[in-house]
This record gives sequence, C-alpha cells and structure tokens, in this order.
Amino acid sequence: MNRHLISAGDLSRDDALLILDTAAELAQVASRPVKKLPTLRGRTAVNLFYEDSTRTRTSFEVAAKRLSADVINFSAKGSSVAKGESLKDTALTLEAMGADAVVVRHGASGTPNRLTNWIDGSVINAGDGTHEHPTQALLDAYTIRDRLGRLDGLSVVIVGDVLHSRVARSNVLLLATLGVDVTVVGPPTLLPVGVETWPCATSYDLDAVLPKCDVVMMLRVQQERMHAAFFPSAREYSRRYGLDARRMATLPEHALVMHPGPMNRGMEIAAEVADATRSTITEQVANGISIRMAVLYLLLGGTEPAIGHDPAHTEPTESA
Repeated sequence: MNRHLISAGDLSRDDALLILDTAAELAQVASRPVKKLPTLRGRTAVNLFYEDSTRTRTSFEVAAKRLSADVINFSAKGSSVAKGESLKDTALTLEAMGADAVVVRHGASGTPNRLTNWIDGSVINAGDGTHEHPTQALLDAYTIRDRLGRLDGLSVVIVGDVLHSRVARSNVLLLATLGVDVTVVGPPTLLPVGVETWPCATSYDLDAVLPKCDVVMMLRVQQERMHAAFFPSAREYSRRYGLDARRMATLPEHALVMHPGPMNRGMEIAAEVADATRSTITEQVANGISIRMAVLYLLLGGTEPAIGHDPAHTEPTESA
C-alpha cells in the first residue's frame, strides 16, 4: 500500500480488499469485554480538523485509541490558526511533535495532498472540500459486502447532490474498482461538469433506476455550499429525488438504503425510510471504526495479523 490515503482512486483492487478484510478481522475487537489492542502502542495520530465534524473525527479517535495509539485532537477554532498561522507552519509544528499519522479534514480541495510535501508521517484524507472522502467510501463498501455477501456485479445508485459531494466521488471510484456498476442520479444542476468521464452511468430519473438496483445511497443536500438556486424548492427536490416509503416499495426486496449522514430528514430521505430495517445508516457509523482501524494499522506498517496472537485459540500441544 501507499504511505498515504488521499484518494479512493489511488487504491488498487488488492489494496481495497486488503483494507476490507483487515477491517473484518479488527471488527471482532468490538465484541470483546476490553475493546483494545496493543498494535500501535507508542505511535501518535493527530486529528487535524479545519471543518466541524462529529462522526468522522470521533470515529478516527476511537479507532486510534482501540489500537493503543496516542491521539491529539487539533481544531482550527481556538488554535494558532485563528491568529493567522499557515497550514504549512501548523503541519511543521505537528511534525516536530512526532506525529506518525495526520488525519486531516479541510474545506479546500487538495489540502491533504499538500500536507504530504511537508510531513514525514502518513497523511489520511478525512474529507477535503468537494474532492474526496476515501474512508467513507471504504466503510460504505464494507457495509454493502457485509450485508449482501459480495460486491462484484452489484448495482449501486447514488442519488442527489453529487456536485458538492466528496462521498459520491470517492464511492464512484472505489466501487468501480471493486467491480460494482454505479449510477449517479440527480437534477442536471447538481451533477458536476465532466461527470461523463467518471466510471459510472448517469440518470435524471430516479424512479426508472430504483427497481433494478441492489443499493440506493442517498446524499445530503449541502445547502451550506450552495450560493445559487440549484432547484426550485425543497418540496420540488423531495418530490423528484427524495426517497420516501412509496419509492422504497419499488426497490427489490433485498436492496439496501444507505446515507453517509448527517441527514436532512424529510428532504432527501423520509424519516420512516431512514429508520427502516433495510436502512444501514447506523451500521455505517459502527463499521467506520473498523475501517479506520484497518487504515491506520496498514498505513503505519502493520504486517502481522491485525488482532495478533489470541491465546484463547492456541492449538493444544502434545504432552511429552
């Protein structure tokens, strides 16, 4: 594997499967009375978040702590950044403190890639602008494989605000690498220029694609990034592209409903759909910890079995 994780497109099929398999192994830790391994003892992971985040920052923190790494949480608010310190100076400060891995979220696309020029440790992209969010795509792929037993040949429909979604871009790249047929659906104003070059199909008609898909992944409408009118009204958007109980009934019986969160209930997804048994939204959050444990473990040089030697499963030896 590469030393950094910047884009889902950087992962080969073998790399992606290695992360998913390692995450499946590490998921066993969650069911133990003591949810901790000594694997990264003595290593330091820094969560460098320039944007507000709840689930991603917490997920990385829990993942690092379950592997016994020391964790430093750095938020731009209340730090020297508020006094005008540059990204490079902040990075060099963290480097001097001995950070082995820097998990970075930033509103500007390309920031994690810039950091790789200044930091010797591993850099993990936790979301940069409208560019990418590779660990979200990995946890989504993990959840699909866990529920449906495979990825190859499945049909996944990604719906909504593709234009502003780093989750959509990473999912398209990763799922295509893993042999999944992906279709992105949304109003023409919310599909990015150049989407025809992505490894996926496109559609403006949600009702036409739902009956043939195995997974429907709803995206949050990112109104905070919209500085113009991209659709007539919230009610009109919901009518054309929202997933409600009527539309969910047209899905195949085995099909899953996913959402990366946070959700706009009643807009892109109805409350009864978000809380339905075929919804995987809370599973995605739980699986995110296993995926981030796997990424930290593999990027920081893990070569032995991820959960190490388990004395409870030691084969009995013959007595002399």
